Amino acid sequence: MTLNEQTIDKEKLEERIVEVLKTVYDPEIPVNIYDLGLVYKIDVDGTVVSIDMTFTAPSCPMADFILDDVKQKVEGVTGITKAIVNLVYEPEWSRDMMSEEAKLELGLL
Repeated sequence: MTLNEQTIDKEKLEERIVEVLKTVYDPEIPVNIYDLGLVYKIDVDGTVVSIDMTFTAPSCPMADFILDDVKQKVEGVTGITKAIVNLVYEPEWSRDMMSEEAKLELGLL
C-alpha cells in the first residue's frame, strides 16, 4: 500500500468515526456530541483510535454513559480494534465550539 493509499484509508476511517460520533447524544441535550464541539481530537494510528473530548460541564451526570457510548460505537467501526477515549478539560468548552447547526437547533442563533 502506498503512502497516498494509507492517507486516503485513514481519512475514510476518520470520516466513519465522525459519522458514528454524530450518533452519540447527551440525553439532556438534543444535539450530538460532535456538533456540540465536545470532540477535540481524533487520532487514528493503524486500528487504534484515540479521542480527546470534554463535556459542557465538568460535573456532567451522564459522563460515564456518554464515554461508554463513544467507546462502543467507535470500536464498532470496521477497521478499528480499540478506542481510547480521553476526558480532557483544556480548553474549557464554550458555546463558540458548537457548529452552526447545533446553535440553530438549540435556538442560539
